[in-house]
Formats: sequence, structure tokens, C-alpha cells
Amino acid sequence: MTPRLAIVDPSTPVPYGGDRASLAGLGGTEATVVRVAERLAPGVTVFQTGRVRPERVNGVAYAAFDPARPLPGAPEIILVVNSWKVALRLRRAHPDARIALWVHVFPGRHNRVMGPALAEAEIGIIGVSASHARALRRFLHMPRPPITHVFNPIGDDLRPDATPRDPNLLLFASSPHKGLDEVYRAFGQLRARLPSLRLAVADPGYLRWPVGLAPEGVEHLGRLDPAALVAWMRRALCLFYPQTRFAETFGLVIAEANAVGCPALLHAGLGANDEVASDPAQLIDARDPDAIAARVLAWRATSPIIRARPEFRLSAVIEAWRSELSRPAPARASAPVEAGA
Repeated sequence: MTPRLAIVDPSTPVPYGGDRASLAGLGGTEATVVRVAERLAPGVTVFQTGRVRPERVNGVAYAAFDPARPLPGAPEIILVVNSWKVALRLRRAHPDARIALWVHVFPGRHNRVMGPALAEAEIGIIGVSASHARALRRFLHMPRPPITHVFNPIGDDLRPDATPRDPNLLLFASSPHKGLDEVYRAFGQLRARLPSLRLAVADPGYLRWPVGLAPEGVEHLGRLDPAALVAWMRRALCLFYPQTRFAETFGLVIAEANAVGCPALLHAGLGANDEVASDPAQLIDARDPDAIAARVLAWRATSPIIRARPEFRLSAVIEAWRSELSRPAPARASAPVEAGA
């Protein structure tokens, strides 16, 4: 029998549910919460700040989160999205529950103290990639709790099809704060060599960010629903992401592009890029315009065979979650080095 599971999202900008319209304009974190909750249901409630009316969608209950009150329903397991302070508050309200902090971000420097606080409260940490988990281990002060990871999922049905690729079409499909200004500069330099190129920019719309003027050849797509975005991925020569500053904790759009056969042009060694890219040929020094041009020219000459990594498939991720949630609650961690660090 599945334990009663509460997923607490205290910082979502708007309430969301399993209906895809409610996820419009939100990011990969919220989409992942819904996918995981639906596959672990029944017995799952997602609590959200700002929600007014409860609802049940695709077997998952969605309810309001009041940080001043214990969660209703006596959950046996509580996953708190990103907020370690809310996790500590819930530990006081639910002393017997297993609680884990489900981290989708890199915490800011002022949050280093969360390691000892979570260890004392016996609250484990779950990241979204192995590289993310390693970074969290390096970042947090000791003592710190056990830190594991479960990948963000991509759909089992995302596969390549017979859609022809446009050798002149590049695609950027992330929020502009994820290095779009660098991508614009790289595209402008590349287009000076290859003037037939176009860059389509799909912005999920959840964050406004100054990126300067777009160069010639940029087409703004605005916010796309998932099916429309996948259609663009099928047509594009590549996901064009040669930026060097924003480190992805996972990179869901990269994994989804690879799943439909679309390569991603990525900066090597940044965030989870090396881990999520299914083929190392997608990794370059994005500071080098010649390297960018060489890879694009090579892909225009011969389309690479790109496939998803099987461990990112939703079915595999849910098995990993079932295994993770069946583990005993973490004991206090005081050793200076954790296995796998």
C-alpha cells in the first residue's frame, strides 16, 4: 500500500493542478511535481500556497497550504519543494513523519546553514541529478543530512518521428534569464557566417529578464504548450544553448529535445549539461565562436542520431521514487564525507 504522501510547494507563483492549462507559464519544477504526483497516486496530496479551492485531478488531491497549521490527513511522508525553512516548520508540526527537502535549485550562499539545521531535524535532501546532489554536498556546511537524487522525468512517449529537420532553424526554449543574452551574441556571430540561419525563441513567460535587442534572424514564439514545443524540437536543427553562466540543476528541455532526436548545443562542464546530454558531441566550449560554428556545420552536413537516456523516462523515474520513498528515514549525519560526494 502506498504511504500517504504530501508534496508541499510553498513558493509557486500561482496554484496549479494536473490540467495542462494551469501549468501554462510555469516551469519544469511544477510540471515535474504534477507528473510524479499523478504516477504515485492515489494517496497523494499537493499543498500549495495561494490556492483557494481544493480539487482532485487525475487522482491527485490539490489543497491550500497554511504554514501556521499542521497538514491535514496525517501524511506519513512529506516532500517540501525548495524551502528548507518550511521543512523545519513542518518537522515541528509532524514529528513522526518522514520529511525530505526536494530541491530543484542551487541555494544561495546565505543558505549554507541549512545543512546542520536539516541534519538536526532528520530531514533528508533529494536533488534532481547526480551533479546537483554533488554540488549540494560541496555547498552545505557540516553536519548535513544524506543527499540523494531522483531525475526529473520526461514522457515515455517522447520519441523521434519522421519530421524533417530544417538545417537553418535553431531553437532556444528556456526562460530568458537562462543566458539568452549570451545566446543572442553567439547567434549573431554565427549568423554572420551563415546568414540563412534563424533562431526561434520559445519563452515560457514566468520571468521577465533584460536581454538586450535580439539580432537579425530571431523569431519570438512566445509561450507554447508542450505539444507545440515538441513540434518545434522535431523540426529544429538543434536546441541552441551556448551560454556559460546559468547552471541547470537538471535541464528538462535538454532531455526532452534529445528524446525526440534533437541535439542540444551546450557548454561543457556547466551544471548538469554533461550528465543530461545523451551524446558528448553536444558539449563544446561555448566561449569559442569557431567551436559553435564547427558543430552547427557538422550537424547541417549529417544529422546526428540522438536518443533519450532511459533513466530519464517517467516509468524509470517513478520506480526510482518508489525506491527512494521506501527507504528508512535518515539518521542524523555527522561524518565529514558522505558516500558518493
